[in-house]
Amino acid sequence: MTFSSVVASNPPRPSLVVVAAPASLTDGMAHVERALLDTVRSDDAALTDIAAHLIRAGGKRQRPAFALASAMTVTPRAAVPPQDAVLGAVAVELVHLGSLYHDDVMDEAEMRRTAPSVNALWGNHRAILAGDYLLAKASELAASISTEVAGLLAATIARLCEGQLSEARDAFNIERTEDRYFRSITGKTAALFATACRIGGIVGGLDRPQIDALTRFGQSYGIAFQIVDDVLDLIATEEELGKPTGHDLLEGTYTLPVIRAMADPRGGDLRLLLGKPLDDVSLARALELVRVDDAVSSAIEAARAHADEAVAALGPAASTESGAWLVETAQALLDRVASRA
Repeated sequence: MTFSSVVASNPPRPSLVVVAAPASLTDGMAHVERALLDTVRSDDAALTDIAAHLIRAGGKRQRPAFALASAMTVTPRAAVPPQDAVLGAVAVELVHLGSLYHDDVMDEAEMRRTAPSVNALWGNHRAILAGDYLLAKASELAASISTEVAGLLAATIARLCEGQLSEARDAFNIERTEDRYFRSITGKTAALFATACRIGGIVGGLDRPQIDALTRFGQSYGIAFQIVDDVLDLIATEEELGKPTGHDLLEGTYTLPVIRAMADPRGGDLRLLLGKPLDDVSLARALELVRVDDAVSSAIEAARAHADEAVAALGPAASTESGAWLVETAQALLDRVASRA
């Protein structure tokens, strides 16, 4: 199977959040897109093909866009991002992609972004090696920018591993607490959003208070982003998700709405169902129990609170053109789920 045939039958998944960006940010992202493919090119044609698979499959590219937008808040109107901002954005996205390669092996996933996963096409061994390759290329780029950025990205990769391991430890654990959930998503998701914004601030030459503010924005946004993603896993269709509805429940990953549904006085039936693998009938019943409770709307409000915290963290940067785009993106995050609460 060739990649072109895969893409032809599986168009890239549309963005979760679509907010019109300043022209200079759009132009900057075009540079990022080209640089992504250039960076993963190897003397080994097979490795190049595997490493480029998810790049060509498309994606939201929010993390690199946040890196560029953060760098561009240095001026009231968005300007062409510096070359180091493009390199930093590429490094951030390569870390994200590398983590997806590894996640799909762990989850035995067959699809990613409506296309066959790397492990489904080339097997687990090649998927793991290609994921390692993407992380190595990200580290190489970061080192070319500065030792600070290299250290920051390395620490972030460690946090991703910690967050993912924390989640894996809680698989099928009906006693999983909200505190453990938030600690996990702070590592596995929010850390990379925070780092994207921080790298943008560093290479953009912003002062330290502004860099710290952008980092807080990314951290809070990342938490909100993951909660929304977890809610969608329970209420969106398979066509929208690009994977089966309730995938997290099947994997034994009990997210915020599920934790809150189980904690409700009416959550006894749900607790009896969970804690073990589900068949199709049990999954349908579990989804029904989570959806009829107020756990979904409660989780959406938690996401909204973190999105509001993200906007508040920006401070004066929100008045710049790129900062305004970050604000709009955070506010739009809830649009996809708010009407379903």
